[in-house]
This record gives sequence, C-alpha cells and structure tokens, in this order.
Amino acid sequence: MKMSILIGVIWAMMASLAAAQTQGPVLSVSGEGQVAVAPDMAVISLGVVHVDKTAGAAMAKVSDDARALLDVLTAQGIEARDIQTSQLSINPVWKGDGSSPRTITGFEARNAVTVRVRALDGLGAVLDQVLDAGTNTFGGLRFELQDPSAAQAEAREAAVKDAMHKAAQLSAAAGTQLGDVLSISEGSNAPRPEMFAAARSADVPVAAGELVVSVRVAMTFALAP
Repeated sequence: MKMSILIGVIWAMMASLAAAQTQGPVLSVSGEGQVAVAPDMAVISLGVVHVDKTAGAAMAKVSDDARALLDVLTAQGIEARDIQTSQLSINPVWKGDGSSPRTITGFEARNAVTVRVRALDGLGAVLDQVLDAGTNTFGGLRFELQDPSAAQAEAREAAVKDAMHKAAQLSAAAGTQLGDVLSISEGSNAPRPEMFAAARSADVPVAAGELVVSVRVAMTFALAP
C-alpha cells in the first residue's frame, strides 16, 4: 500500500516536471486600477486628560468629562456601536533629574475614544460640541468608506484591463501571439486621501476631499510563436 502511494507521488512529480519543461514561453505583466470616490464616514480620536495630586482625583475629573463627552456624542446621533474606548490610563508625574532624586508630584489620567461619524454633514457640529463638553485631546481624523467593495470591484476591473492591454502591446512588439491566462493574483491598497474640497461645515471647518481606491494585479499569459 505504501509502495503504491510512493509510486503515485513519483509519477505526479514527474508529470509536473514534464509539463513545466514543455510549457513554452510565458509573459508576466502587472496592471493597476484606481478609482476616486467621496468618503462617507469619518473616524476621529479624542478624549480628556487631567493631572491632579492624587490618582483618584485625576481619574474622577477625567471620568466626569468622559461621561459628558459620551452624552454629547449620543445627543449628536452617534450610535453606541460607533464609539469605542481606545485608551484608559493613569500614570505618575515625575519631577527631578540626575542631580536630585526623582519624586512623584501628581498623577495624569487619560480616557480616549475612537468615534465613527457616518453623517459627514454633521461632523463639524460634532467636533464643536465635544470641545465644549471638555474634550482636551485630539488624536486625529481620517476619512473612510463604510463599504469599499463597489469601488474595489471597479478598480479591480480597471487593473485587469490595464494588465491585458500591456500584455497585448508587449506580445505584439515581440512578434508573438498572446495565449491563455495562466495565473492572476491581486494586491490592494487601503484607500488614501487624494485631494481636499472646500470646507463644508459652519462649525469646526473640515474638508472631506476624495479617497483613491487602488488595486494591483499580476497576470501571466502563455505565448505562441
């Protein structure tokens, strides 16, 4: 039984080797497709930080402001699924250098959240309100697509067309006939900002601009002389 399996494996290896040796010339190319789309969601990182003499006092101040922040976000229509705590910490504040002993002068407490804002026309108002609620740290803002699949599909089609166009040009220049597709693989990139539009908000000014969704493909074609 084991001998039969071994013989089968050897025959399969020999067949693969023979196929590789008789495959003939191939052409490998890459193609890229890009689609520019308007984002429909913003992701912001914000929070509160306070320093006090004791850890309890610092955390109490942070907790009060964090509750106010969450209340404001809820009042602005942000759903619970779009609010996530990203940092909750408390650390001693040290004083002193190499010439004197280091001592603890207080404690710093932090509470930060990551928020998805799905209604971009209200983004400026959200930022304005959270600042009024006591938010004193802002970790940044980025624009995203809630569902990038349609843009990715369009970019994927463009990437394949680009690769096939290149393959046709190269095979014609080489005086060969383009054959069947032997392999195709894909690599995609995260959407990236492309340009900025005019500020649209009457509160904190923001510019959503556009996102570019790009897809790269690698294709291998058989060639006939």
